[in-house]
Amino acid sequence: MNVWIAIGATFVSCYLVKLAGLLVPAGVLERPLVRRMAALLPVALLAALTAQQTFAEGQALVLDAKAAGLAAAALALLLRAPFLVVIATAVVVTAGLRALMG
Repeated sequence: MNVWIAIGATFVSCYLVKLAGLLVPAGVLERPLVRRMAALLPVALLAALTAQQTFAEGQALVLDAKAAGLAAAALALLLRAPFLVVIATAVVVTAGLRALMG
């Protein structure tokens, strides 16, 4: 029963957040600070998620094949590789190291 309460609370809170977004006056959204924050927030959230998924294992910090894949992707980005090449590089390096470490 507690699971259904949590699902209901999540549903209601998501609906209220979406409704609050619709009620914000247009003038507030046109401010330079709000525009800058709206542009940078997704990048910051994605970077935080990437770091958490790469370097965390439960409560511990780890340095494994995922970190090497991320480093290879960063290097490919520095070399101005196309996006699909960056992703493929990360996948190949991560899978190769996992196969070697076995």
